Amino acid sequence: MAEKSVRWGILATGGIAAAFAADLVDLPDAEIVAVASRRQESARAFADRFGAPRAYGDWESLARDEDVDVVYVATPHAAHRAAAGLCLEAGRNVLCEKAFTLNAREAAELVALAREHDRFLMEAMWMYCNPLVRRLRALVDDGAIGAVRTVQADFGLAGPFPPAHRLRDPAMGGGALLDLGVYPVSFAQLLLGEPDGIAASATLSEEGVDLQTGALLSWDSGALASVHCSITGGTGTTASVTGTLGRIDVPAGFFHPERFVLHRDGRDAEEFTADPADGPRTSLRHEAVEVMRALRAGERESALVPLEGSLAVMRTLDAIRERIGVRYPGEERVPAVAG
Repeated sequence: MAEKSVRWGILATGGIAAAFAADLVDLPDAEIVAVASRRQESARAFADRFGAPRAYGDWESLARDEDVDVVYVATPHAAHRAAAGLCLEAGRNVLCEKAFTLNAREAAELVALAREHDRFLMEAMWMYCNPLVRRLRALVDDGAIGAVRTVQADFGLAGPFPPAHRLRDPAMGGGALLDLGVYPVSFAQLLLGEPDGIAASATLSEEGVDLQTGALLSWDSGALASVHCSITGGTGTTASVTGTLGRIDVPAGFFHPERFVLHRDGRDAEEFTADPADGPRTSLRHEAVEVMRALRAGERESALVPLEGSLAVMRTLDAIRERIGVRYPGEERVPAVAG
């Protein structure tokens, strides 16, 4: 018997919203029923493009739409607290883009709202839902490379981005860290949990956002992670996990890999590749499938992207920003600390 379709609302109409909607329409058990933007024309054009019957020129109308089972919040992260909070308070379930919020305080507020209103909430960390990344984590958890000693990961874009671009705008939560660095940090914490120590250094723009940031995360176990992000140079976007018994190397695009290679002492290298049946490596369908699975099971959070994990990543990003001296409008001053 076919599953009843999950009815989605899309809040915001930018590039990531379009990519997500394109994957949703290919899922037989998903339906886009409403779209919201701050501009009615944008909402209508997006709704027509993806076959949604309703288009709203304000967020509140979507939040109040009782025919919507779950809202995908696709605004820039500076607006996540307001947009996701509005939906949760109105009784909607929410999938919220990453970085989850601007800071850990806002993230904790969203989690509290979800629990107060008994609603589902998940950060759209699609990397955690990727089948090949899940396979990598399972190998690490099963001891395939022994105890993890080091993690390395990077994500950089070449740019250049002009000062007016959202990535350079403090009011939009600009900078490399929240937009790109969230991936290397989340990858490290997927395998090692929240770090016990953090050191960081960055190059800041005239606007006061980070153009590139490097951080060294440490754990009381002795494990270390080196993470880097940049909006001034395109990096290899690779990752590597080294343990006491071997190593896993993930080539370009580690957050949506086509393959990875397992090196174990005394054995031939083993290559693990993505299943073509899982769709293109850029597909966002896996996070949508996880949301729908959880909703049908009556769950209020995902085991793949647990809320405590999202909170822990935000705490790490906050600590890195404290050390590099980046703050956003409305936040208390963050003193610069030597990394």
